[in-house]
Amino acid sequence: MRPAPDYSLMYVTDPDAPGGLIGTALAAVRGGAGIVQLRDKRSGDAALAEAARALVAALAPFGVPLIVNDRIGVAAASGAAGVHLGQGDESPAKARALLGPSALIGLSVETPAHAAEADPAADYLGAGPLRATATKLDAAEPLGVEGVAACVRLSRRPVVVIGGVVAADAPGLKAAGAAGLAVVSAIASAPEPEAAARAFLEAWRRA
Repeated sequence: MRPAPDYSLMYVTDPDAPGGLIGTALAAVRGGAGIVQLRDKRSGDAALAEAARALVAALAPFGVPLIVNDRIGVAAASGAAGVHLGQGDESPAKARALLGPSALIGLSVETPAHAAEADPAADYLGAGPLRATATKLDAAEPLGVEGVAACVRLSRRPVVVIGGVVAADAPGLKAAGAAGLAVVSAIASAPEPEAAARAFLEAWRRA
C-alpha cells in the first residue's frame, strides 16, 4: 500500500525558473516541499518525458514523488509517481486504469460543485485559484478562502490550494480545512527558492 504523501507544500515547476528546472525543484525540496508537480504546457511529450525522467532521478534520494501535470502518457513513460489532471483533461479513472493502484492522482477543481462531483479515483483535489495570478491566465474566478472551505466540506479527499497563494494565507487556509499549499512562481522566481519554500512550510506548520 502506498504511504500517504505529505501535502503540506507542493512545488509546481515553472519552465522559466531562473534556477533551471531541476535546480529549482531540488531547492524547493531542500526547503521542505513534499511533492513536485512537473507542469510545462509548451514542451512536446518526448521532451517532457525526458525532463520527467531527469526529475524522478534527482528527487529519488529525497523520497519526494514527482507527478506530471495533464499528460498521463508522459507520467507512465517516465516512471513518475502519478499525474495531476484538470477539468478538461482525461479522467482520474482513466489515469488510475493506466497508471495502476499505487499512482498518485490529483484533480483540479475550480468550484465547490467540482469538488462535490469529483471522480473518486482521485487521491487529492487541487482547489484554485485562491486569487488571480499571472501564472495561469485562463484560470477560473478566484475561490477565496470561503470557496476553499466549501470545497473542503464537499470533498472526502485532501484539498491542496493553488493560485496566488502567499505564506500569510496559511492560517486561514488551514483553518478552512485545506491539507496544504501548492506554489509556483513564489518559489520558482524567488531569489532563494529554498528559503522561499522553507518560509511557506514553516508558515503552514505554525498555522
